[in-house]
Amino acid sequence: MILIADGGSTKTNWCQLSDTGQRVYFNTEGYNPDFVDTATIVASLDKNLPDTLPRTEVREIYFYGAGVSSPAKAEVIAAAMRQVFTGANKVEVTEDLLAAARALLGHEAGFAAILGTGTNSCIYDGEKITHNVDSLGYFLGDEGSGSFLGKRLLRDYLRDLLPDGLQEALKEEYQLGTRNDIIDQLYNQPLPNRFLASFAKFAYDHNNVSYCRQIVVEAFEAFFQNIVLHYPGYQNLTFNCIGSVGYNFRDALTQVANGHGMQVGKIIRSPIDDLVSFHEG
Repeated sequence: MILIADGGSTKTNWCQLSDTGQRVYFNTEGYNPDFVDTATIVASLDKNLPDTLPRTEVREIYFYGAGVSSPAKAEVIAAAMRQVFTGANKVEVTEDLLAAARALLGHEAGFAAILGTGTNSCIYDGEKITHNVDSLGYFLGDEGSGSFLGKRLLRDYLRDLLPDGLQEALKEEYQLGTRNDIIDQLYNQPLPNRFLASFAKFAYDHNNVSYCRQIVVEAFEAFFQNIVLHYPGYQNLTFNCIGSVGYNFRDALTQVANGHGMQVGKIIRSPIDDLVSFHEG
Protein backbone atom coordinates (compact mmCIF):
# COMPACT_ATOMS: atom_id res chain seq x y z
CA MET A 1 0.00 0.00 0.00
CA ILE A 2 1.18 3.50 -0.89
CA LEU A 3 0.32 6.83 0.74
CA ILE A 4 0.62 10.04 -1.28
CA ALA A 5 0.20 13.35 0.51
CA ASP A 6 -0.08 16.95 -0.65
CA GLY A 7 0.72 18.94 2.47
CA GLY A 8 -0.12 22.62 2.63
CA SER A 9 0.32 24.85 5.64
CA THR A 10 -3.36 24.57 6.52
CA LYS A 11 -4.46 21.14 5.29
CA THR A 12 -2.94 17.91 4.00
CA ASN A 13 -4.76 15.94 1.29
CA TRP A 14 -3.97 12.22 1.32
CA CYS A 15 -4.60 9.32 -1.01
CA GLN A 16 -4.33 5.71 0.12
CA LEU A 17 -3.46 3.67 -2.98
CA SER A 18 -3.94 -0.07 -2.66
CA ASP A 19 -1.98 -2.73 -4.52
CA THR A 20 -5.01 -3.19 -6.79
CA GLY A 21 -5.19 0.51 -7.65
CA GLN A 22 -8.10 1.42 -5.38
CA ARG A 23 -7.97 5.01 -4.12
CA VAL A 24 -9.20 6.22 -0.73
CA TYR A 25 -8.96 9.94 0.06
CA PHE A 26 -8.83 11.69 3.42
CA ASN A 27 -7.58 14.93 4.99
CA THR A 28 -5.58 15.93 8.05
CA GLU A 29 -4.12 19.17 9.33
CA GLY A 30 -1.24 20.84 7.49
CA TYR A 31 2.32 20.07 8.61
CA ASN A 32 4.68 22.89 7.68
CA PRO A 33 8.01 22.20 9.44
CA ASP A 34 8.55 25.94 9.81
CA PHE A 35 5.74 25.90 12.37
CA VAL A 36 5.40 22.35 13.77
CA ASP A 37 7.82 19.73 15.09
CA THR A 38 7.89 15.95 14.75
CA ALA A 39 6.04 15.31 18.01
CA THR A 40 3.23 17.66 17.00
CA ILE A 41 2.85 15.90 13.66
CA VAL A 42 2.76 12.46 15.30
CA ALA A 43 0.09 13.59 17.76
CA SER A 44 -2.00 15.11 14.99
CA LEU A 45 -1.77 11.99 12.82
CA ASP A 46 -2.72 9.75 15.74
CA LYS A 47 -5.78 11.92 16.26
CA ASN A 48 -6.83 12.55 12.66
CA LEU A 49 -5.95 9.50 10.57
CA PRO A 50 -9.04 7.45 9.67
CA ASP A 51 -9.61 4.34 11.75
CA THR A 52 -9.99 2.33 8.53
CA LEU A 53 -6.39 3.02 7.48
CA PRO A 54 -4.23 -0.07 8.19
CA ARG A 55 -1.08 1.78 9.24
CA THR A 56 1.18 -1.27 9.41
CA GLU A 57 0.36 -2.19 5.80
CA VAL A 58 1.71 1.08 4.37
CA ARG A 59 4.95 0.31 2.53
CA GLU A 60 5.71 3.56 0.69
CA ILE A 61 4.99 7.20 1.55
CA TYR A 62 5.42 10.15 -0.79
CA PHE A 63 4.88 13.38 1.13
CA TYR A 64 5.01 16.73 -0.66
CA GLY A 65 4.95 19.56 1.85
CA ALA A 66 4.95 23.32 2.27
CA GLY A 67 8.06 24.52 4.09
CA VAL A 68 10.20 21.54 3.06
CA SER A 69 13.09 23.77 2.07
CA SER A 70 16.05 21.68 3.27
CA PRO A 71 16.97 18.12 4.26
CA ALA A 72 16.59 19.09 7.92
CA LYS A 73 13.05 20.35 7.32
CA ALA A 74 12.22 17.19 5.38
CA GLU A 75 13.46 15.04 8.27
CA VAL A 76 11.00 16.71 10.67
CA ILE A 77 8.18 15.19 8.63
CA ALA A 78 9.95 11.97 7.65
CA ALA A 79 10.64 11.14 11.29
CA ALA A 80 6.95 11.50 12.09
CA MET A 81 5.99 9.26 9.16
CA ARG A 82 8.37 6.54 10.34
CA GLN A 83 6.97 6.68 13.87
CA VAL A 84 3.35 6.41 12.73
CA PHE A 85 3.77 4.01 9.78
CA THR A 86 6.21 1.52 11.24
CA GLY A 87 6.01 -0.88 8.30
CA ALA A 88 7.06 1.66 5.67
CA ASN A 89 10.30 0.82 3.90
CA LYS A 90 10.33 4.00 1.80
CA VAL A 91 9.54 7.52 3.04
CA GLU A 92 10.15 10.31 0.54
CA VAL A 93 9.54 13.89 1.70
CA THR A 94 10.01 16.73 -0.75
CA GLU A 95 8.74 20.24 -1.36
CA ASP A 96 5.18 20.98 -2.40
CA LEU A 97 6.49 22.85 -5.42
CA LEU A 98 7.58 19.57 -7.00
CA ALA A 99 4.07 18.25 -6.35
CA ALA A 100 2.64 21.23 -8.21
CA ALA A 101 5.00 20.73 -11.14
CA ARG A 102 4.33 16.99 -11.38
CA ALA A 103 0.57 17.44 -11.05
CA LEU A 104 0.32 20.30 -13.53
CA LEU A 105 2.95 19.25 -16.06
CA GLY A 106 3.66 15.53 -15.59
CA HIS A 107 6.89 14.91 -17.46
CA GLU A 108 6.55 18.01 -19.65
CA ALA A 109 8.60 21.17 -19.17
CA GLY A 110 6.88 24.40 -18.17
CA PHE A 111 5.88 26.87 -15.46
CA ALA A 112 4.04 25.93 -12.26
CA ALA A 113 2.81 28.03 -9.36
CA ILE A 114 1.14 27.56 -5.99
CA LEU A 115 -1.31 30.17 -4.72
CA GLY A 116 -2.81 28.93 -1.47
CA THR A 117 -2.02 29.81 2.13
CA GLY A 118 1.39 30.82 0.78
CA THR A 119 3.00 31.32 -2.62
CA ASN A 120 5.60 29.43 -4.62
CA SER A 121 6.53 29.02 -8.28
CA CYS A 122 9.09 27.46 -10.58
CA ILE A 123 10.26 26.51 -14.02
CA TYR A 124 10.34 22.71 -14.38
CA ASP A 125 12.21 20.71 -17.02
CA GLY A 126 9.99 17.62 -16.84
CA GLU A 127 12.02 15.97 -14.08
CA LYS A 128 13.31 18.64 -11.72
CA ILE A 129 12.88 22.29 -10.80
CA THR A 130 15.43 24.44 -12.62
CA HIS A 131 14.43 27.97 -11.56
CA ASN A 132 12.73 29.25 -8.42
CA VAL A 133 12.19 32.88 -7.39
CA ASP A 134 12.01 32.88 -3.59
CA SER A 135 8.56 33.90 -2.32
CA LEU A 136 10.19 34.87 1.04
CA GLY A 137 7.29 33.66 3.20
CA TYR A 138 4.38 35.54 4.66
CA PHE A 139 6.48 38.10 6.59
CA LEU A 140 8.33 39.48 3.57
CA GLY A 141 6.48 38.22 0.52
CA ASP A 142 4.03 35.48 -0.48
CA GLU A 143 2.38 37.91 -2.86
CA GLY A 144 -0.89 36.62 -4.28
CA SER A 145 -1.47 34.16 -1.44
CA GLY A 146 -4.21 33.81 1.13
CA SER A 147 -1.96 35.24 3.83
CA PHE A 148 -1.16 38.22 1.59
CA LEU A 149 -4.87 38.92 1.10
CA GLY A 150 -5.46 38.45 4.81
CA LYS A 151 -2.82 41.02 5.70
CA ARG A 152 -4.44 43.55 3.38
CA LEU A 153 -7.91 42.96 4.81
CA LEU A 154 -6.77 43.11 8.43
CA ARG A 155 -4.64 46.20 7.83
CA ASP A 156 -7.53 48.05 6.23
CA TYR A 157 -9.90 46.81 8.94
CA LEU A 158 -7.68 48.05 11.78
CA ARG A 159 -7.28 51.42 10.06
CA ASP A 160 -11.04 51.63 9.45
CA LEU A 161 -10.48 51.77 5.68
CA LEU A 162 -12.92 49.06 4.60
CA PRO A 163 -15.95 50.24 2.60
CA ASP A 164 -19.30 50.70 4.31
CA GLY A 165 -20.74 47.36 5.34
CA LEU A 166 -17.51 45.37 5.06
CA GLN A 167 -16.04 46.71 8.29
CA GLU A 168 -18.85 45.34 10.42
CA ALA A 169 -19.22 42.20 8.28
CA LEU A 170 -15.58 41.24 8.80
CA LYS A 171 -15.84 41.83 12.54
CA GLU A 172 -18.98 39.73 12.87
CA GLU A 173 -18.02 36.87 10.55
CA TYR A 174 -14.62 36.36 12.21
CA GLN A 175 -15.61 37.39 15.74
CA LEU A 176 -12.72 39.84 15.78
CA GLY A 177 -11.74 41.34 19.11
CA THR A 178 -9.73 44.44 19.82
CA ARG A 179 -6.62 45.61 17.99
CA ASN A 180 -4.52 44.10 20.79
CA ASP A 181 -6.33 40.76 20.42
CA ILE A 182 -5.49 40.66 16.72
CA ILE A 183 -1.86 41.68 17.27
CA ASP A 184 -1.54 39.00 19.94
CA GLN A 185 -2.90 36.40 17.53
CA LEU A 186 -0.32 37.41 14.94
CA TYR A 187 2.75 37.74 17.13
CA ASN A 188 2.22 35.45 20.10
CA GLN A 189 0.00 32.57 18.96
CA PRO A 190 0.95 29.58 16.78
CA LEU A 191 0.38 29.44 13.01
CA PRO A 192 -0.13 33.14 12.23
CA ASN A 193 0.08 32.36 8.50
CA ARG A 194 -3.05 30.22 8.77
CA PHE A 195 -4.80 32.96 10.73
CA LEU A 196 -4.03 35.49 8.00
CA ALA A 197 -4.97 33.14 5.17
CA SER A 198 -8.35 32.40 6.75
CA PHE A 199 -9.48 35.88 5.70
CA ALA A 200 -9.12 35.10 1.98
CA LYS A 201 -12.53 33.43 2.16
CA PHE A 202 -14.03 36.79 3.11
CA ALA A 203 -12.80 38.31 -0.15
CA TYR A 204 -14.31 35.37 -2.04
CA ASP A 205 -17.65 35.52 -0.20
CA HIS A 206 -17.88 39.28 -0.85
CA ASN A 207 -16.58 39.21 -4.41
CA ASN A 208 -19.62 41.25 -5.48
CA VAL A 209 -18.05 44.26 -3.71
CA SER A 210 -15.60 46.17 -5.90
CA TYR A 211 -13.12 46.57 -3.03
CA CYS A 212 -12.73 42.79 -2.72
CA ARG A 213 -12.29 42.34 -6.46
CA GLN A 214 -9.72 45.14 -6.46
CA ILE A 215 -7.53 43.75 -3.67
CA VAL A 216 -7.49 40.33 -5.36
CA VAL A 217 -6.32 41.83 -8.64
CA GLU A 218 -3.72 43.91 -6.80
CA ALA A 219 -2.47 40.81 -4.95
CA PHE A 220 -2.03 38.91 -8.22
CA GLU A 221 -0.41 41.94 -9.82
CA ALA A 222 2.10 42.01 -6.95
CA PHE A 223 2.73 38.29 -7.49
CA PHE A 224 3.57 38.90 -11.13
CA GLN A 225 5.59 42.07 -10.61
CA ASN A 226 7.70 40.68 -7.77
CA ILE A 227 8.00 37.03 -8.77
CA VAL A 228 6.76 35.85 -12.17
CA LEU A 229 8.32 38.62 -14.23
CA HIS A 230 11.74 37.70 -12.86
CA TYR A 231 11.77 34.31 -14.60
CA PRO A 232 13.78 34.20 -17.83
CA GLY A 233 11.53 34.10 -20.90
CA TYR A 234 8.33 34.06 -18.84
CA GLN A 235 6.32 35.44 -21.79
CA ASN A 236 7.01 32.23 -23.69
CA LEU A 237 5.67 30.03 -20.89
CA THR A 238 2.11 28.94 -20.17
CA PHE A 239 0.91 29.86 -16.68
CA ASN A 240 -0.23 26.82 -14.63
CA CYS A 241 -1.33 26.99 -11.01
CA ILE A 242 -2.64 24.96 -8.08
CA GLY A 243 -4.11 26.17 -4.80
CA SER A 244 -7.41 27.40 -3.40
CA VAL A 245 -6.66 31.10 -3.88
CA GLY A 246 -5.60 30.70 -7.50
CA TYR A 247 -8.59 28.45 -8.18
CA ASN A 248 -11.24 30.52 -6.41
CA PHE A 249 -10.07 33.73 -8.07
CA ARG A 250 -9.09 32.15 -11.39
CA ASP A 251 -10.89 34.76 -13.51
CA ALA A 252 -8.89 37.58 -11.94
CA LEU A 253 -5.70 35.50 -12.12
CA THR A 254 -6.26 34.82 -15.82
CA GLN A 255 -6.86 38.53 -16.43
CA VAL A 256 -3.58 39.49 -14.75
CA ALA A 257 -1.58 36.72 -16.45
CA ASN A 258 -2.91 37.67 -19.88
CA GLY A 259 -2.09 41.30 -19.13
CA HIS A 260 1.55 40.28 -18.77
CA GLY A 261 1.57 38.30 -21.99
CA MET A 262 1.21 34.80 -20.52
CA GLN A 263 -1.33 32.30 -21.75
CA VAL A 264 -3.07 30.29 -19.03
CA GLY A 265 -3.15 26.50 -18.96
CA LYS A 266 -4.36 24.51 -15.94
CA ILE A 267 -5.64 26.12 -12.76
CA ILE A 268 -6.69 23.46 -10.26
CA ARG A 269 -7.58 23.50 -6.58
CA SER A 270 -5.61 20.46 -5.45
CA PRO A 271 -2.91 18.34 -7.11
CA ILE A 272 -3.70 15.09 -5.33
CA ASP A 273 -5.52 13.29 -8.19
CA ASP A 274 -2.84 14.18 -10.71
CA LEU A 275 -0.10 13.27 -8.23
CA VAL A 276 -1.57 9.81 -7.74
CA SER A 277 -1.73 9.36 -11.51
CA PHE A 278 1.91 10.46 -11.75
CA HIS A 279 3.01 7.81 -9.25
CA GLU A 280 0.82 5.15 -10.84
CA GLY A 281 2.42 5.88 -14.20
